[in-house]
Amino acid sequence: MGIELGPVGVWLYGGIPSTVQQRREALARIEQLGYGSVWFGETVGGNDAFARAGVYLAATERLVIGTGVANVWARAAQTMQAGGHALAEAYPGRFVLGVGIGHPFQAEQVGEDFSKPLARMRKYLSIMDEEAAANPPVEPFPRVLGAVGPKMIELSGELTDGVHPFVMPVEHTAQAREILGTGKLLIPHQTVLLEPDPVKARAIRREGLRRALERGSNGYFREWRRLGYADDMAEISDRFVDALTAWGDEEAIAKRVREQLDAGADHVLISPDAPDLPAIVEQLERLAPALGVRA
Repeated sequence: MGIELGPVGVWLYGGIPSTVQQRREALARIEQLGYGSVWFGETVGGNDAFARAGVYLAATERLVIGTGVANVWARAAQTMQAGGHALAEAYPGRFVLGVGIGHPFQAEQVGEDFSKPLARMRKYLSIMDEEAAANPPVEPFPRVLGAVGPKMIELSGELTDGVHPFVMPVEHTAQAREILGTGKLLIPHQTVLLEPDPVKARAIRREGLRRALERGSNGYFREWRRLGYADDMAEISDRFVDALTAWGDEEAIAKRVREQLDAGADHVLISPDAPDLPAIVEQLERLAPALGVRA
């Protein structure tokens, strides 16, 4: 489909305080550094995924922009397809539409029932396909599914161009590749932290994981348990922290990215743990040589 991602991209959390101009400048710098893509998530009632993608695409010249993910509860399936169609036509070869079912509380926000998410996602994707058949895109664009469970990954392989797993360890990447087989995109998210002190690094990430566990994300919990981390989750053990976070110096983080690629990833999205956007960009600058990304 004409999308050139390269081995490494960036995943940016939307909750980091910043102005639109600061984000434009950060995206331009990330492009200059040679990263292949920038992705971001979407909540219900937050910054619209397509509006944000449009700003990011306009601020850059070559960078691929991906939604990780555009939330199904935020818009009808026909509108989801049409939004991807519009951005791909405006910026050929530079947009990847990641779609995801989100979480139960997001369904509740719009008065919907989260039960049977697999069936809901299948129907949603089918309606998108019907819209695409009725109004064929001028420019094709990849569609990937935000998925972590085996059945949702199977659905990704059946009805989309690949899968975008979130906050999963390397062994999950290997299992996802086995389920997908060849010819489908596998684009995992990987939290990174440039902190060589193990006590400091684990303390920082333990707090981040504690907040995530308190918020509740049943799909992630279920998958972590399936992978053998049930006891580790309860105490947020060093093993659990280390599995979900690549921390250390530049080479230690580059090593984890290589492990993800060796496990079957096509494109690894690193997500720096940092307090603000300038600190994120600083980490990306430091990491670029070790990761082998070049402008």
